[in-house]
Amino acid sequence: MIEIGAQVDLPHPADRVWHALTDRGLLARWFTEAEVEARGRLLLHTAGLPGFDAAVDAEVTDRRPPELIALHCQEAGRRSRLTCAITPTTEGCRLSVREVLEHGTWPAEQRVHREQCYQQALDGRLRAILDWLAFQQVDLRRGEVGMTAELPVTEAFDDVPTDRRRRVLIAVLAAAALTIGVSAWTVLPDEQEHGAGPNPLPVLATAPSATSRSPEATAASRPKRTATPSDLRPSRTPTGKASRTPASIPPSAPPVTARYETVSTRVFGYTGEVVVDNAGGAAARDWTVVVTLSEGGTIASASGADWRQDGQAVTFTGPPVPAGKAQTFRFDVRDALTRAPQGCTINDNPCAGL
Repeated sequence: MIEIGAQVDLPHPADRVWHALTDRGLLARWFTEAEVEARGRLLLHTAGLPGFDAAVDAEVTDRRPPELIALHCQEAGRRSRLTCAITPTTEGCRLSVREVLEHGTWPAEQRVHREQCYQQALDGRLRAILDWLAFQQVDLRRGEVGMTAELPVTEAFDDVPTDRRRRVLIAVLAAAALTIGVSAWTVLPDEQEHGAGPNPLPVLATAPSATSRSPEATAASRPKRTATPSDLRPSRTPTGKASRTPASIPPSAPPVTARYETVSTRVFGYTGEVVVDNAGGAAARDWTVVVTLSEGGTIASASGADWRQDGQAVTFTGPPVPAGKAQTFRFDVRDALTRAPQGCTINDNPCAGL
């Protein structure tokens, strides 16, 4: 019997995690879209996810909110049982996902990718969705574990005695008048300095005014010109010739370049495009593009290049690009939080567009 699983500890109450598991809109944001079919069955659109060959036809066989939900799944001729268990902890709860293959087989590589897909979804997108829900569902109950906010308690103004209320109003009005007076005083012009006429231009230097100097002092303060124009003008006669690159060393061909662009976005991810360009050189050039996704992002599919994902890094390769030609590939990313990757390099050089 083949079994895979993933587990994550979450700082959220069990009922909030249960809501993210069972609400179709939220499930689509952190894992995949789901459709309700006849007789209460679900169709999970997992085709293209790492470790999945096709959509999964699922039927709920056990449901105990907010502790456990179990599904009987069929996918590409295989049958499996998927169980999601929620266990309370001192910090929140622990979510464990366990899938047991009952009929058929998973190749070793597919099993690894499937397990990684579960773990990345729990560690990345599910955490983000739960944090978002925490802001939407603020818990104001006092003294309970998981309290997210507590409003301060203040004395109502109507309950204050009349004499005290009058003193408070007088103090507030006095403070406001004092503030307005100080503000007005700071912006008034200095009459002794500027007079009654229009404001002069701002003083740009602290040196004495030129009007207080005598003409003789002004003339004496000017520097004498002792150098002739010919002395100050640089000589046009070259003193030596710059060394030239020896003709025996040919110039290096410009490296192959790449440009990234997000060509479309959607609620649960985006589509990226990379154009690999071999603008120079006389021969075809090899290339390797590495795209760094945000945490929890996964590649659903790609066209125009071979790819493999290792954590957040996705490596794309393809045939050499002929001189003066370009090659384009696209890839679909499942990520409900971002609309572009964190980075992109081609042959260890940055891509344009990011």
